[in-house]
Amino acid sequence: MNSLAFLLAAPPAPNGFPIWALAMIVLVMLFAMMALVVWSYGKIWIQAYFSRANVTLLSLIGMSFRRVNKQIVVTGKIMAMQSGIGSENETGVTTRRLEAHYLAGGDVLKVIKAIIAAHRADIDLDFDRAAAIDLAGRDVLDAVQTSVYPKVIDCPDPKRSGRATLSAIAKNGVELKVRARVTVRTNLEQLIGGATEETIIARVGEGIITAIGAAETHFDVMEKPDKISKAVLDRGLDAQTAFAIVSIDIADIDVGQNIGARLQADQAEADMRVARAKAEERRAMALAREQEMKAQVARNRANVVLAEAEVPMAMAAAFRKGTLITSNNPR
Repeated sequence: MNSLAFLLAAPPAPNGFPIWALAMIVLVMLFAMMALVVWSYGKIWIQAYFSRANVTLLSLIGMSFRRVNKQIVVTGKIMAMQSGIGSENETGVTTRRLEAHYLAGGDVLKVIKAIIAAHRADIDLDFDRAAAIDLAGRDVLDAVQTSVYPKVIDCPDPKRSGRATLSAIAKNGVELKVRARVTVRTNLEQLIGGATEETIIARVGEGIITAIGAAETHFDVMEKPDKISKAVLDRGLDAQTAFAIVSIDIADIDVGQNIGARLQADQAEADMRVARAKAEERRAMALAREQEMKAQVARNRANVVLAEAEVPMAMAAAFRKGTLITSNNPR
């Protein structure tokens, strides 16, 4: 009352405006600002406070200036604290780090869910690794779930390659069409920079084709298909990949064409065509030689006729010269 009386009794300002009115305006503005702050941040701050999320009112105001979605950050912080994964010092899940991950383009809630799922499954996954996996473009929550519940990959994958089976040929030339199923779990330590499912499918397919190609006959493969699985697993195909292969199961084997017999038949037909071509070539050469010999005989006969024609002429010349000697008139 004394303060109010003092303001009322105070002399007016130099411009004629009473000081008490100015003070009232300032108080009203402060009250309006406090009401606006309570209206904008009071509900979410109370929610964080009673959830022991350790988010201050100044932090909430700062999020608005930094263009951070405060609802996402506070929800993530509440999820982390209420899940019992540990304190801020143990997990590294602080308000500023959640803000930084949000500003970097990461999915805050997915990272927190992944950390909670890893904690429930007794998997070592801290905030730094989970955030790095998320920023690398990998689905960190799906990776953790795959570590807990292994998933099955078809080899080959019809959706990726458009083929339903792998084609391999045993040593006896018989084609086998194989479809395999690969059970994998995520290797979180190599998730960043590790090869993806496409590499696993390619390596397993290569291993299956190699194992079938090393078999003497297709009967050996069909009798014990687990030999293929063991041979492929022993090659360590999951090295430098984001997955660890749990098992490789041969789901289906079908006998295809006898490629070896077909190739031999094609080769025999090709050899026969070559032999026919060579025989035809020799026949043509023989016919040409025959015609040459006939021409040579005709030429020789012509020479004989010419020689026979010269004999009378030589006899006549000798008779004229008197050099013709007969047996009845020796000289």
